[in-house]
Amino acid sequence: MTTWVKVCGLRTVEDVEVAVESGADAVGLMLAESPRRISIDQATDLARAAGTVDSVLVIADLEIQEAQEVVERTGASGVQPYGAHAGSIARWGIEQGLLVLHPIAVGAESIGAVRVETGAIPLLDTASPLRRGGGGRTFDWNLTRDYPIPFVLAGGLNPENIRRAVQETEAWGVDASSGLESSLGTKDHQKIRAFIEGAKRP
Repeated sequence: MTTWVKVCGLRTVEDVEVAVESGADAVGLMLAESPRRISIDQATDLARAAGTVDSVLVIADLEIQEAQEVVERTGASGVQPYGAHAGSIARWGIEQGLLVLHPIAVGAESIGAVRVETGAIPLLDTASPLRRGGGGRTFDWNLTRDYPIPFVLAGGLNPENIRRAVQETEAWGVDASSGLESSLGTKDHQKIRAFIEGAKRP
């Protein structure tokens, strides 16, 4: 089975085009607070540039109505919600036929006991007290061995460790952002290409 790949935190049409041409299955568009944050108008342009490849909005602390509005405005095909209303947004997204990534924080010794909505795909990322997502840090991949359903692996992935990550975790999918940058918030297109090639190599 070929590994599903999402490249997150893209900020330019060229970023999206490189990811799509390199074989990405989804692109992540950051509307939550982050050095990679873009405007709703930018997200609309990037979702359009992604074409038939899934465009996933990373959102945080939105009310469900607000989430519905940004999905409608941007034309995105997926959501990755954080915050108090994440469960409700996930359920709504599933009902709408969107791709729903359900973030789950992984600590030093265990994976967070979070109920994943039926139809959503868990995204396992390193727990961080300071930010949403893992901040570019890996966690102990051995913790995923008994995880009961297909998941997306995130946190500290890059072209150098992606083959080992896929082999050790047998993850259904992988997601990377900061590990594909030349500087904070700026994607390195060669790293994007190398990451996707490494993830999908038989």
